[in-house]
Amino acid sequence: MANTLLTISMITREALRVLENNLKFAKLVRREYDDQFAQDGAKIGATLNIRKPPRYLGRSGATLSVEDSVESYATLTLDTQFGVDINFTSKELALDIDDFSDRFLKPACAVIANKIDYDGLALYKYVANCVGTPGTTPSTLKTYMQANGALDDEACPMDGLRAAVINPDAQIEIVDALKGLFQDSGSIAEQYRSGRMGHAVGLEWQMDQNVNVHTFSGPGSSVTVKTSVSSAGSQTIVLQGISGATQINAGDVFTVKDVYAVNPQNRQSTGKLRKFVVLSNAAVSAGAATVTVWPPMYLSTHALATITAYPQANADVTFITASAANSPQNLVFHRDAFCLGMADLPLPKGVDMAGRISDKQLGLSIRLVRQYDITNDKFPCRLDVLYGWTVLYPQLACRVCG
Repeated sequence: MANTLLTISMITREALRVLENNLKFAKLVRREYDDQFAQDGAKIGATLNIRKPPRYLGRSGATLSVEDSVESYATLTLDTQFGVDINFTSKELALDIDDFSDRFLKPACAVIANKIDYDGLALYKYVANCVGTPGTTPSTLKTYMQANGALDDEACPMDGLRAAVINPDAQIEIVDALKGLFQDSGSIAEQYRSGRMGHAVGLEWQMDQNVNVHTFSGPGSSVTVKTSVSSAGSQTIVLQGISGATQINAGDVFTVKDVYAVNPQNRQSTGKLRKFVVLSNAAVSAGAATVTVWPPMYLSTHALATITAYPQANADVTFITASAANSPQNLVFHRDAFCLGMADLPLPKGVDMAGRISDKQLGLSIRLVRQYDITNDKFPCRLDVLYGWTVLYPQLACRVCG
């Protein structure tokens, strides 16, 4: 039997369920919800501080060697309010909740979910680890295993919380490549029916059309370091010999000769050159550019070790691609690499109805505000979310170029 009139609590509860079902990337990352905003609501610019554990060097022998315990925080800023505004008639509000959801809430929440996922996947620009060839869709499992290996080199936990989010073309290639590898008949049947992989090789696989496309600047093949780096924690490298690019783009990735990555736990060289990612656009002048990079540079003698040696003047610099190229940035990552935060928006006064539904476990909150238009017998409504993204541990992610 149809409801006489759907209540705002029914609509918001259903909207939250629909939103959760539509999210792809956001389902696989760490969630934060701050219930201090549950009463009065949060505003754009509100911040959540996420504690990160200290790192230590350790000692050899019996002599006490006390180290400072320095906790760090990742600041999660709720900087995006996004929503969908729609009109309902009294007749439409008399539908049962399933019909109402199919006709109105699912399309509205799909827009919200796509926006959240797209913004989250844009965090690839903070990830230095990178495999694959820009402009070529990976078609073998080896490329993704290389990404998994990059996480292993960064001491990423092997706790079942790793995932791969790939674009449609990458899904087509890898599902075809792996169709004979599943031994479980149920897995094969599901793969055949849905065209999706599910779980394989220690990863939960999801296809997401919101995978971002990166434009590599293409600085040429004769780039070198202009000035030697010598200070711990430095995130600046001056490059020279740049040709064919007016700027180095945020998200570009490069290596420096003789600068190797180290395992963060044992601080030993991985035998692979350390990849650096450019954090902000850097203008090129007379063939030179000063770039800000991640990770910060600490030698193996430091608790935060990232490299075996500092970049030296005239050392060769190799970008992931020397020529300009567009490339989808698929991601292999651990849940704790990225974080999505949400908080309750305030409920306004003087409206027909206002309600919100939050779920601390899901880390989601959605608000619905409804007014009445007496002239047209309509109920203009707005669905809103307030959220923010941050990178917690970029070393626990790896880009897979397509």
